[in-house]
Amino acid sequence: MRNMMLISTLVAVSMLAGSAAAAECYADYKAKQDSPLRLHYGVMQVSGPCNKQSARAELASRLRSQGWTLLNVLTVFGPEGLQQRKANAGNFFLRY
Repeated sequence: MRNMMLISTLVAVSMLAGSAAAAECYADYKAKQDSPLRLHYGVMQVSGPCNKQSARAELASRLRSQGWTLLNVLTVFGPEGLQQRKANAGNFFLRY
């Protein structure tokens, strides 16, 4: 009986850890294009680890494929921060 409780506890803990790792992650950023100079602020969903370093690599690659250069990742955040950034991101809200 004790072993069953231990196994159940371990399974529950691993499920919680898995769902935390799969949590939604977003980053807001600034990017530019040259000739003529164009700047934009945007929000993207991040598929990798939810930290600035990973987001920077992922966003830079996606933006580069669309002709943009990443200037800065401002913050990484969960879904609770989406609505407050939507108006400022405009056309670049979850575009890429």
